[in-house]
Amino acid sequence: MKNQSLAPTAPGQTVYPILFAISFSHLLNDLLQSVIPAVYPMLKDNYALSFTQIGIITLVFQLTASILQPFVGHYTDRKPNPRSLALGMVFSLLGLLCIAFAADFYYILASVSLIGMGSSVFHPEASRVAHLASGGRKGLAQSIFQVGGNAGGAIGPLLAALIVVPHGQRYISWFAILAVAAIFILTIVGKWYGQHMIIKKPVTITSPAALPEHKPLPRATVVSSIIILLVLIFSKYFYMASMTSYFTFYLIDKFGVSVQQSQIYLFIFLASVAAGTILGGPLGDRYGRKLIIWISILGAAPFTLLLPHTGLWATITLAVIIGLIISSAFSAILVYATELIPGKVGMIAGLFFGFAFGMGGIGSAVLGYLADHTSIEYVFKICAFLPLIGIITAFLPNIEGKKI
Repeated sequence: MKNQSLAPTAPGQTVYPILFAISFSHLLNDLLQSVIPAVYPMLKDNYALSFTQIGIITLVFQLTASILQPFVGHYTDRKPNPRSLALGMVFSLLGLLCIAFAADFYYILASVSLIGMGSSVFHPEASRVAHLASGGRKGLAQSIFQVGGNAGGAIGPLLAALIVVPHGQRYISWFAILAVAAIFILTIVGKWYGQHMIIKKPVTITSPAALPEHKPLPRATVVSSIIILLVLIFSKYFYMASMTSYFTFYLIDKFGVSVQQSQIYLFIFLASVAAGTILGGPLGDRYGRKLIIWISILGAAPFTLLLPHTGLWATITLAVIIGLIISSAFSAILVYATELIPGKVGMIAGLFFGFAFGMGGIGSAVLGYLADHTSIEYVFKICAFLPLIGIITAFLPNIEGKKI
């Protein structure tokens, strides 16, 4: 089986073993990252942190994960390095061990920055592997890759609730086992990646999957479209920052649930995000990415606006609906952007993953500061309006023609 997955593949063939392997690696990568916000209530109590300091932790993590990504992507577009996948996970492993034994707030910041650096290396190169293994079904491949990350983000808080919360912060070190497993898997994927690059080079020009899918758009149209897509990413990830960083605090403050219960509810929300992610890519392939982008962001607005005004079970139900709808956006946005600028998969992946992480980090810091000076409930009322920004999707060019 191992030899089959590493064997040369015909142009246009979707390599599912590699897609599932890189998706599972994404699951492990994002599971490790999601442990950080999952233990925020514990860190807040252990180190007497304010909401502003909680926001700063997320900001440092997300900025180290975001600032480097476009540069990593741009560099690897020219000089791909199959070993970088496993190397990025080594940084995450070190950061995870450091945060388990952190002595103070600044030690925590240094620890999460290591995990962020690992993420900045992993995502651009992993996206390129998914693109190369797609066989032309880029939306499907990106969704398979993304659903792994979202599933890991959902499982992380649940495992933290079962392992870390009952036993203490040092039990975060147990997650190092998963980091080692990811390094092993990514080493195997890296071997396929290296062979695939060598195989593809002679046939790049004649391969059907490599041919341009549409005529190049004017530069001004491409630039304006990228800006619109980044604004949409801003609206999505600012809202997601409120959920991933502060949903537990919101539930504890408003409904009086326990820390463990709040993390289980966060898991339910993140599980809905994972479930919705797998739909975005294939639906974009079938019906057009612009339509999916439109529905996934603007379509969440009625539910986000209603959420701050309901009881506990209605809140959880609405959170699930929001997760299902809004999660389909990123795969469609990323593939749409790669079609705007063909041949720059690493740079585009780095830019959009980096911007998404950066907006998540800035959003968490800003919302934490706002929560300290108002209330968590007020933060959720303000964030409810963010998906309305999705209306600007109307200004994106239709580069795919009619798909229905």
